[in-house]
Amino acid sequence: MNGVPKRVGVIGGGRMGAGIAQVFAAAGAVVTVVERDEAAATAARERVATGLQRAAERGKLGEEPSAVLERVELAVAVPADAELVIEAVPEDPQMKAGILTAAEALVGEHAVLATNTSSLSIDGLAAGLRRPEQFVGMHFFNPVPASDLIEIVVGPRTTDSVRDAAVSWAEALGKTPIVVRDSPGFATSRLGVLLGLEAIRMLEEGVADAASIDRAMELGYRHPMGPLRSTDLVGLDVRLAIAEHLHKELGERFAPPKLLRDKVARGELGRKSGQGFYDWNATKPGEGR
Repeated sequence: MNGVPKRVGVIGGGRMGAGIAQVFAAAGAVVTVVERDEAAATAARERVATGLQRAAERGKLGEEPSAVLERVELAVAVPADAELVIEAVPEDPQMKAGILTAAEALVGEHAVLATNTSSLSIDGLAAGLRRPEQFVGMHFFNPVPASDLIEIVVGPRTTDSVRDAAVSWAEALGKTPIVVRDSPGFATSRLGVLLGLEAIRMLEEGVADAASIDRAMELGYRHPMGPLRSTDLVGLDVRLAIAEHLHKELGERFAPPKLLRDKVARGELGRKSGQGFYDWNATKPGEGR
């Protein structure tokens, strides 16, 4: 299968959903962003427009941003002729399952449904679907336009043809796909969250400040970004939710530190709230705890 699908539905127009919509539209697809109301849809379109403008400024866009934006539509339901539908809503299994079931009822029998979940079971989310063989995980990374990776997560009932289609689409977006088996946290969240949680414990214990812990991994192990700054970008609430899920599935090594719980309770969620392990209200993120 060559290229991206001609028509793609993206359910959820937040940071991740808008990024997914942007890359598919930039690759030539007509993308329908599905949101709950007009205000949320307008905000989603503005996120896509901003992302396209930034891509153009970096020389990463082959067309004028306005031309790509014309391929982005807004709706309250996925189009019936969508070849691929990706849900990108919060990590709530009941919400995701309900949205996927509703989307499946609207599209053709050959349409592929995908979830952007970073940790939830593909088989669990497929439980209510009539065509679980047409369902796959496509785990994108934030920020989507700049990230090179897509994690293709294959459930026990996902067909080889759907897996191969997802790999092909990822490559058509200019990304590098990896294929992993459905398991708690897959490959990326399982490793990334474990490193992040240990970094939070080190900060909690006073081993070093946030900037020093991050610098150790950036310079000592050539990580492009340290685990605490990465947590700020992902969102502390998102990381906590994933950690709680993995703690339940895989045991005590994923137990969320008290510092993480306390910061989320205070609303210190990272870049999106202005404060996390760093102060994002400053010109350059300062150290935080």
